[in-house]
Amino acid sequence: MKVLWLFAHPDQRSLSGALMTEGLRTLDAHGHQHRVSDLYAMKWNPVLDAADYAHDPAHRLHVGEASQRAYTEGHLAPDIRAEQEKLTWADTLIVQFPLWWYGMPAILKGWFDRVFVKGFAFGLTDPATGRPLRYGDGKLTGKRALVVTTAGARAATLGPRGVNGDLNDLLFPLQHGTLWYTGMSVAPPLLIPAADRTTPTAYATAATRLRERLRTLPTTDPLPFRHQNGGDYDDDLLLHPDLPQPSPPPTGPAAHYTAPPPPVHL
Repeated sequence: MKVLWLFAHPDQRSLSGALMTEGLRTLDAHGHQHRVSDLYAMKWNPVLDAADYAHDPAHRLHVGEASQRAYTEGHLAPDIRAEQEKLTWADTLIVQFPLWWYGMPAILKGWFDRVFVKGFAFGLTDPATGRPLRYGDGKLTGKRALVVTTAGARAATLGPRGVNGDLNDLLFPLQHGTLWYTGMSVAPPLLIPAADRTTPTAYATAATRLRERLRTLPTTDPLPFRHQNGGDYDDDLLLHPDLPQPSPPPTGPAAHYTAPPPPVHL
């Protein structure tokens, strides 16, 4: 594998930092290549603005149009181009972050806002049908992704009956709406729970789980998301009403899987 490890934690001495170090060591041991984007260490700017596209601030900023033009004409800000080059090189993206307020740290959200511009991460159209190529098809098809997240909550509270909600639901905007949207296949996430109460024994277990997930990542079945253009959605991008479904049919995120996702491994 050629891995881009995208890391968002402000302290490399943290549990997250130790796990990244262990993960990179594991990749080396198995002969994989890797590059790292440590966003806090890089002092990554997460705020998208007109300067990203050399856009004249006297005119209204239409982000999709401006970003696509800047990408096509080579006017993107240098820090954005550098991250796109890393992702172009990689066949695997590992996204590692602590789960804060049910989502990614702002610095990581800003990486996606600025790097996944139209023309680079999305914006293709099927010439035969005119339909946009997204949700399983697109510019990043052929790459795989894995989310590694730590949480202060106990494992059971991030399950289907836990007060925090099921982890796959919490990660749906990232796993489905960002990674799958751009064409990447998405492996089931790796959760490291009770991060603020880690003991040496718990850390050893977490490190072992991470090593095993990395070892098997090339052959791990991805989350069974539905392809937008695979026949399950009509021309209005709604699920066909006659699609075979259990009774009652699932709603919300669950409706967009072809089968129930595997339970989060704890």
